[in-house]
Amino acid sequence: MKNIIITGGAGFIGSHVVREFVKNLPQTNIINLDALTYAGNLENLKDIENSPNYFFEKADITKPEELRKVFEKHQPDAIVHLAAESHVDRSITDPNAFINTNVIGTANLLNLAKEFWTLNSDHQHGNFPDEQRTNLFYHVSTDEVYGALGETGFFTEETSYDPKSPYSASKAASDHLVRAYGNTYGLPFIISNCSNNYGPNHFPEKLIPLCIHNIINEKPLPIYGDGKYTRDWLYVVDHAKAIHQIFHEAKTGETYNIGGWNEWQNIDLIKELIKQMDAKLGKPAGYSEKLITFVKDRPGHDKRYAIDATKLNKDLGWKPSVTFEEGLAKTIDWFLENEEWLNNVTSGDYQKYYASQYSK
Repeated sequence: MKNIIITGGAGFIGSHVVREFVKNLPQTNIINLDALTYAGNLENLKDIENSPNYFFEKADITKPEELRKVFEKHQPDAIVHLAAESHVDRSITDPNAFINTNVIGTANLLNLAKEFWTLNSDHQHGNFPDEQRTNLFYHVSTDEVYGALGETGFFTEETSYDPKSPYSASKAASDHLVRAYGNTYGLPFIISNCSNNYGPNHFPEKLIPLCIHNIINEKPLPIYGDGKYTRDWLYVVDHAKAIHQIFHEAKTGETYNIGGWNEWQNIDLIKELIKQMDAKLGKPAGYSEKLITFVKDRPGHDKRYAIDATKLNKDLGWKPSVTFEEGLAKTIDWFLENEEWLNNVTSGDYQKYYASQYSK
């Protein structure tokens, strides 16, 4: 494959995926397609922006005419689709934005892929041959499509969909669309569903970077409800490596769950974060615990998610490279070493970077 479009490549997970592909595929053109909404930040990719195989296209997946221009210009062989509205809290206040981007946007990409690629109608209903692919639509999704778990059990690739928020419902709809295009038109696809990501470049509306920022500035650390909400945490660099491996090694039509085997209650996670940060900032042990502030729960809050990534490990040999404590230490170090990035993002200055880079 000569030309790969990665949508949402200026976002948190997307930027790590772009880096992984650019560095590992020097003979392949990697086209980062991003609308640069609030969470898209080209500063995330400063280290590779001058690579000869890297291209940036500002386009909105909700606008087919913008997408068509990019398809006509680059003639993509494959799409790795990460562009999405992804914050559950925002989906509760503005569900339409999530439906437009996550459902309509995905449909727009699928329609163009169907038009630009030569599909084999014999491959309908998932009857894909086990041979080298010439095209691929890789859809990156979330474990939230499965709903919530009780005290025990794990999400597997066989778990029924039961989304609970406008965000997870929109991602479930996009998953279904991708499979439907595979089954109906023979569009070659792969889907992966991941757990909560954390790591460098994480936009500070999410729990871990928000609390890192607030500990530095001695501001309250907001914890929903009783703090017992449980999530599986996946280091974003490990996720990017998993996507790269699945893209190249998985069979067409497959689904994989990607998780970190790191199940933590929010309150325990924050206490671990405080322990590490107080030590790194030279403060007495437990100094920042006074910042913990329990806040009113959000509507429809799923109690527990946990992913079983056994299939990915068994089929392709992938496993996380770090424990949560190790990944958290790397993440804290990155934020402490990149305070300018954090300050730019929290002030909105990162949006000026695009203007300075691309308005010449």
